[in-house]
Amino acid sequence: MSRIAYVNGFYRPQSQAAVNIEDRGYQFGDGIYEVVHLHAGRFVDTDLHLGRLERSLREISLPMPMPRAALELVLAEVVRRNRLTEGLVYMQVTRGVAHRDHAFPKKPVPVSLVVTAKRIPPYPRNVDNWTGAAITAPDLRWARRDIKSINLLPNVLARQAAREQGAIEAILYDEATGEVTEGAATSFWIVDEHGTIRVRQLDHVILPGCTRAALIAELAEEGLAFETRAFTLDEMRRAREAFLTSATSFVKPIVRIDGAPVGDGTVGPVVRRLFDVFARHVLGPAHNAAA
Repeated sequence: MSRIAYVNGFYRPQSQAAVNIEDRGYQFGDGIYEVVHLHAGRFVDTDLHLGRLERSLREISLPMPMPRAALELVLAEVVRRNRLTEGLVYMQVTRGVAHRDHAFPKKPVPVSLVVTAKRIPPYPRNVDNWTGAAITAPDLRWARRDIKSINLLPNVLARQAAREQGAIEAILYDEATGEVTEGAATSFWIVDEHGTIRVRQLDHVILPGCTRAALIAELAEEGLAFETRAFTLDEMRRAREAFLTSATSFVKPIVRIDGAPVGDGTVGPVVRRLFDVFARHVLGPAHNAAA
């Protein structure tokens, strides 16, 4: 069955879906995107993702394409038409179609909304089979990384560099300060040499990750101490453990960075526990009752 996409009010087979070549998303990257994870037919952390979408749109003076409740109905319908129970739903909002000019259109035009969905494997069961390696790379992105913009060329190049070196992620850092910012498409955490869970504080140089926020809430619920404080490359290299969070990484242990082992090169006890904690969050009440 062909995948079904929603494009500006219409549901179309994805192979037939199209946008105008003068859409400002295509011409300038003038738009915002968001991704929501679907597990067992249930959206995970919808409020966090749609709240971030609304914030990013405000930051670039773009209106929501429709009220949040209506958008949630569109997301659900795309899922239904694609017969998904496990997957990702992607939404993209752009400033719409106008003659090419860098400034906003003089006369407002309707914003464009595209929603697609795809299947992904279910939540991993074994954390030891969920590990990965990373590389480090200078952070070359624009100054407002807190906005989930569709301008992703530096992220693409960083991820490609990681892939070419047999890694799954590029850990970005500020060349001037040596401070780690985040992954090319993930939030990056360490368990430092003193055993403290750390992730960079929110500011304009990192994206406010929704999985990051959900895990922080779970840490508080579990009574686990953590710090939102920047760390340097040197601190990262002395860390006992490291991991990524994102809508597709969940809690993903990183066991090698730039070819060197993190800690002893295996999944550490803290990340192992956090993997289980977040599994309960994603899999929901039925899983927790069964456990």
